[in-house]
Amino acid sequence: MSTPPLIRAITLDLDDTLWPFPPIGERIERVLHTWFETHAPRTAAQFPIPAMRRLRERVMDRYPQQSHDASWLRRKGIEIALAESGSDPALADEAYAAFFAERNRVDFYDDARDALARIAARVPVYALSNGNADLATIGIDQYFTGKVTAREFGRGKPDASIFLHACDQLGVAPHEVLHVGDDVEADIVGAHRAGLMTCWLHRDDARERHPTWPKREFVPSLILPTLAALADWLDMQPRHEDAP
Repeated sequence: MSTPPLIRAITLDLDDTLWPFPPIGERIERVLHTWFETHAPRTAAQFPIPAMRRLRERVMDRYPQQSHDASWLRRKGIEIALAESGSDPALADEAYAAFFAERNRVDFYDDARDALARIAARVPVYALSNGNADLATIGIDQYFTGKVTAREFGRGKPDASIFLHACDQLGVAPHEVLHVGDDVEADIVGAHRAGLMTCWLHRDDARERHPTWPKREFVPSLILPTLAALADWLDMQPRHEDAP
């Protein structure tokens, strides 16, 4: 693996990079169903969790133009479930609020929060996500100089334009930005095509899905098992202002 050039900024994925998303996905389904049981029992009866999953797939198929907006798709699914079960669609705001509160209750990977603080002390960090996590609600917005989501931008990873937008907001050339994420296509292939350096964060919980780097046309700039390993690596690099 060749040594990347000096890094002036980092763009950072969130879900499955700072925290595992599958436990969140399971909890939000349960919380939303419990909310329906209390406030819209007909909806709970007609749309148990498996039926809500199927409805979500139906919504995604029906509204492909909104595929970048996880929040819109979720709320639309809630509206349809309420309407089709004969409940009041006006309850959608409260139901979505219950979902969103749970969505932002995250359990960080053991290394992630301390590592994020260490990394942010070295270089500007910009959140770049296809999801709808709220940095302030989670309590980590102080570590980021900014953020962009697919919903805000109108297109998501792996589209090169969202990576280039983040670089533009940072005021840093793409080749001096390191994108860090877990997803092979959305994060690493997308960032590479946009001209960024890449760090594939290959945590233990992803090794069954991808035991090794699966691509052949390029290799990420870095392949590391944890965010702490990235913080350690950065500590060994010269700071940009100290470069000759």
